[in-house]
Amino acid sequence: MDFRLTDAEEAFRGDVRRWLDAALPRFFAVEAQRAPRTAAERIAASKAWQRTLYDAGWAGITWPQAHGGRGATIVEQLIFGEECAAAGAPDSINLAVALGLTGPTLMHCGTPQQQAHFLPRILRGDDIWCQGFSEPNAGSDLAGLRTRGVVEGDTIAVTGQKIWTSFAQYADWCILVVRTDPTAGKHGGMTFLLVDMQSPGITVRPLKQINEDEDFSEVFFEDVRVPRSNIIGEMNRGWDIAITCLMHERQTLTFNRQLQSSIALIEMLETARRLRMQGEPVTQHPVLRQKLAAAVIDSHAMRYTAYRNLTKALRGEVPGPEGSIEKLFWSEMYQRQLETAVEIEGPFSQLLEGSPHAIDDGKWPYLMLYSRGRTIAAGSSEIQRNIIAERVLGLPREK
Repeated sequence: MDFRLTDAEEAFRGDVRRWLDAALPRFFAVEAQRAPRTAAERIAASKAWQRTLYDAGWAGITWPQAHGGRGATIVEQLIFGEECAAAGAPDSINLAVALGLTGPTLMHCGTPQQQAHFLPRILRGDDIWCQGFSEPNAGSDLAGLRTRGVVEGDTIAVTGQKIWTSFAQYADWCILVVRTDPTAGKHGGMTFLLVDMQSPGITVRPLKQINEDEDFSEVFFEDVRVPRSNIIGEMNRGWDIAITCLMHERQTLTFNRQLQSSIALIEMLETARRLRMQGEPVTQHPVLRQKLAAAVIDSHAMRYTAYRNLTKALRGEVPGPEGSIEKLFWSEMYQRQLETAVEIEGPFSQLLEGSPHAIDDGKWPYLMLYSRGRTIAAGSSEIQRNIIAERVLGLPREK
């Protein structure tokens, strides 16, 4: 792959940078006096920032212009993400599920009526979306879902439970996969639905994580009535829609993960240069210096793996098992990186946000605890190793 940008892509980067330089000071002056910390604050900032992007024509930049997007290339999307991260732009809570999954799935499989209603609202940030795929005892095995959908006239009555549903307590809508034909095979009889989270019969219970966040929840459905007009695709063909949706997820998350860990690495190295251990700079400690160097090497390896995925996307090829390689490597690399960040703090790593002596306001132990769930989310490391073993190495399938 030629890593050099074209003249047009360099010009695009300049346009993005100039817009961010002008827009971010105005945004932060109006929206907040400090960076958002709680989930509710992040949601509010994300929605406001998404509306700012929409008003300036930067929302959904790779979406076709016919659907309200900018019609930009995948490379330009990557450039836009890099510049936003470098400039400290707010995170987009809606990026993964709404812009990355629901929008593209609606464009490929939704009806004109569904597209006309939901796509503009997604671009503006009017609605927060959550993803109702994982279930108890079927977290990484979507085909093992048990949530039922019973057709009753013009509605589908949904009963069951989902779990690990990110931002469900804040979501307006949910993309939900249910089993509508229990007599079909394991990968058959599923239906893909759009569910209003304010519907009677939905109970959301946030789950407290080890870092005290409550970003995801368990969601209970008790005879929830969903109009048949909210089916995406065909009844009982939801597996095909879900796979289409997950392909978009893998492509979107590859670059988001790489950016997330790259920014954390830059900040960790800056912190290491400030700190001292036994009178010497941390960066001169022989063991920690080796670990910092390993983190830099890992980051470069991750970057080139993301570029490999980008190359396939540019060629129009279908995402394959390399997504599992990327996810497995990133999640374990990110944990190693943040464990090093905590180690260089020494005893101060026990101090969290609010302590007057916490380094960087307790950011590193917070992120380290957050990273522990990355080897579970979006397919556990065990599942990813199975995929790599069977589909890359050609080993026998598990029984």
